[in-house]
Amino acid sequence: MASIGTKTYDSTSPLNVSFIGLGVMGFPMAGHLTQAGHAVRVYNRTPSKARDWVQEFGGSHAPTPREAAQDADMVFVCVGNDDDLRSVVLGADGALAGMKPGSLLVDHTTASAKVARELYATAQDQEIAFIDAPVSGGQAGAVNGVLTVMCGGDADAFERMKPVAQAYSRAVTLVGEPGAGQLAKMVNQICIAGLVQGLSEGIAFGQKAGLDMKLVLDVISKGAAQSWQMENRGATMVDGQFDFGFAVDWMRKDLGLVLDESRSNGARLPVTALVDQFYADVQQMGGSRWDTSSLIKRLG
Repeated sequence: MASIGTKTYDSTSPLNVSFIGLGVMGFPMAGHLTQAGHAVRVYNRTPSKARDWVQEFGGSHAPTPREAAQDADMVFVCVGNDDDLRSVVLGADGALAGMKPGSLLVDHTTASAKVARELYATAQDQEIAFIDAPVSGGQAGAVNGVLTVMCGGDADAFERMKPVAQAYSRAVTLVGEPGAGQLAKMVNQICIAGLVQGLSEGIAFGQKAGLDMKLVLDVISKGAAQSWQMENRGATMVDGQFDFGFAVDWMRKDLGLVLDESRSNGARLPVTALVDQFYADVQQMGGSRWDTSSLIKRLG
């Protein structure tokens, strides 16, 4: 079974690109870059994953981020968190050590705004451009090449990366200066947290009331209560199925970034803080790898 869906790609000039991090998001994203006509060299901490990627898509793999980044026009990174990001970008074997002046580093990790600004400054010192570009759309969005990408950085660097990133995206938008992409992703996660809790409570209430909740969801999804979560996760929540991608552990990581940032900027996030604790309850129930719609399990 192919790791990516079929997609029609816009015509772009073929580039030498590197992709670092072949997890559930990076593996298909890098595949779309190859299918769009770019020469792709990959790196993954677990080498067998890189070999599997090359077997499926062609291209090549390298033993270190530095070697993967050598001679690349653009280097894309998609790893787990701030520490993972620093480990593959900085240091003697990091991507920046292998990148040439005038090249561009694009980070798709959901990380802190602080590390985005730090890497922007470090890259600038080496005459390398940097864009922080976290994504939304989950594993399905990566597979089908329809991610939403929120970018922070300089306009000229953004204009260089946009046509390339559109290989796996449906929207690539510059939202502000370095770090702004990460902040926009935090807004995204705040909104999702409240929506999933509201949907969970609504379904649980309807079930207690003896309603046919799939029918009710079909009805109310045509009105003001409609949301992506309702359309894509409502029926599976009714069925108690929670194996659809973005895991509770990752959501807690993201909400931790949100709450840390709110302590710095003074934003009040009472609902987000509460939902974060509800996700901690789900982890205690053994649901660390369940998807985020599993909040309803607390209400059973």
